[in-house]
Amino acid sequence: MILATARPADALVSVQGPGGLVRLVLVVVVCTGLAAAINGWGHLGHGRDSLLAALRACLQLLGVGLLIAAVLGSWWLTLGFITLMVSVASVTAGRRLAPKGPWGFAIAPVVLGAVPVAGGLMLSGLIPHQTIAVVPIVGILIGGAMTATTLAGRRALDALRTRHGEYEAGLSIGLLPRDSALLIAREDAALALVPGLDQTRTVGLVTLPGAFVGMLLGGASPLQAAAVQLVVLVALLLVQSIAVLMTVELVAGGRFGTRLNDHATS
Repeated sequence: MILATARPADALVSVQGPGGLVRLVLVVVVCTGLAAAINGWGHLGHGRDSLLAALRACLQLLGVGLLIAAVLGSWWLTLGFITLMVSVASVTAGRRLAPKGPWGFAIAPVVLGAVPVAGGLMLSGLIPHQTIAVVPIVGILIGGAMTATTLAGRRALDALRTRHGEYEAGLSIGLLPRDSALLIAREDAALALVPGLDQTRTVGLVTLPGAFVGMLLGGASPLQAAAVQLVVLVALLLVQSIAVLMTVELVAGGRFGTRLNDHATS
């Protein structure tokens, strides 16, 4: 299985020549500006975040584009780049869950979700032992673990805040703090699995994911493209399940600033 690169003429987005670059800038500015305006108009609270996220994406993609050739030329640099991805994903998820607290624990669900699954895929032989194949697959898995950790953690923390009376009721009948917290938070946290499940159920019918389309544009057969996408989807299901389970356990143990043993909400 080889991850091919699309030819410029077959690219999904055309940026050939000055005109293409101008169109790209206009689309990015208009989409980002409208997203920020709608957030502001609807009082959704993320107008500024939309602008900053788009700016960071531009700078980061430009930087990665300039460095990726050097990174992919060395296994040591590739491992360093993967470590950077894991670190950024962990910090991003952790700060979402505990902006003023011990957010470092978020590294556990991200690493334990993505790294063993990626290692298993490499051992299976389905992913070629080439940096050009390893980096994008591992990046997708790390991103899935980060998203699952953030969503599960936020849902679990919100459940414990809004249903704290039920948590205390569990303690009153003899449940341990961890068990009472799990009873309240587990179902809400499991909703973080729904996007991945829906994406897997509807693949090819509602969306054509990037890995599938990229393989086709790169000259792979439909069977090869489908195989790559299937491996990515089922691996993500496993990654997200591990990440959600770990996140719920961490929340129930008070690792993100929740002082459950003292019956206090965060």
